[in-house]
Amino acid sequence: MTIKNMMDLYVDQPQDMHSAERQLIKALPRMAKAAFSPDLRGAFMDHLTQTKEQLERLDGILASLDKTPGRKVCKAAQGLVEEGAEMIGEDADERGAGRRPDRSGPEGRALRDRVVWLPSDVRDLTRAK
Repeated sequence: MTIKNMMDLYVDQPQDMHSAERQLIKALPRMAKAAFSPDLRGAFMDHLTQTKEQLERLDGILASLDKTPGRKVCKAAQGLVEEGAEMIGEDADERGAGRRPDRSGPEGRALRDRVVWLPSDVRDLTRAK
């Protein structure tokens, strides 16, 4: 969509956010499944619930404007989802097939070591405030 006026921008942004939320709804269950920490898995699932609620709100906003989400793809969210897939060791074929990556080798152990420390470090940072 070419932005010609403020109304175009007003419609474009909820459509962009709608795309981002849809992408997250697909990615968060895979991220939760790959999480080694129950706390992290729970955080992903909580975020999934919130994301679904946000999508409903965006549907309402777009409906009130007599607009649809359209086919817009939020490239920022797409990049984040791809980066998340790399972190959990998925490639494009695995994301499509829903297979879990092999974590038995040295790269898998390195990934586990990197992911396992994250939740406790985040908790420690929030307690330090």
